[in-house]
This record gives sequence, structure tokens and C-alpha cells, in this order.
Amino acid sequence: MPRHALKVDLSETEHQELERWRRAGKTESRMLPRIQVVELAAQGLSSRQIAARLGLRRPTVLKWRRRFGEQRLEGLRDAPRSGPPRRYTAETERRILAQLDQSPPAGRARWNGRLLA
Repeated sequence: MPRHALKVDLSETEHQELERWRRAGKTESRMLPRIQVVELAAQGLSSRQIAARLGLRRPTVLKWRRRFGEQRLEGLRDAPRSGPPRRYTAETERRILAQLDQSPPAGRARWNGRLLA
């Protein structure tokens, strides 16, 4: 059974928000192709056409169409990454920061990792 790309319909509010993101000087550069994918999809372009126009791979275009369809604008943001677990508790961090507020031991000009340990 052939799979078809998700049809993208933008509300006026979503269109305005995408436009605001695109024009904002602080928008991360990796967001711009995502915005363009959604806007071109809303104009009715196929995933192949979008990929060719933007110089992206078709699976990338499909990913952002799907994510937008499932999560709307929030789907265009980076997904949380698992990463390693925290090494220190909040209490440990508070203790270290409090120690850094104190003067270093006699004979030392500044704190270093070994002294803090």
C-alpha cells in the first residue's frame, strides 16, 4: 500500500508564527529549513519537490511534515535528547557554589577542581 505524505494545512495563527520565526534574528539556523518545509507543504508541493527545492533528502522532508502534523508548531523544535544522567545532585551543586563564594585556602590564589573535591 503506498504511503502518502501528510497534507499540511496552516491556520492563520500558525502561518503568522512561522513568519515571525523566519524574520526573527535569533531563530536558530536549523529551524529555517523546517519552517520552509512546512510552508511549501502547505502550498501543496510534494515531498520530492520540497526536497529538490531546498536541497534536502526526502526522508528529512517527510520527518518534518510528520512532526508538524503530529505536534504542530512545537514539533518543529528539537526533541529532547536523553544524554547521560546527572552526575551531581542539586544539593552538591549548591554546596560547591557556596564553597566558591569563600576565599580559597591559605597560600592559594584561586579555587581549582582538586581543592574543591
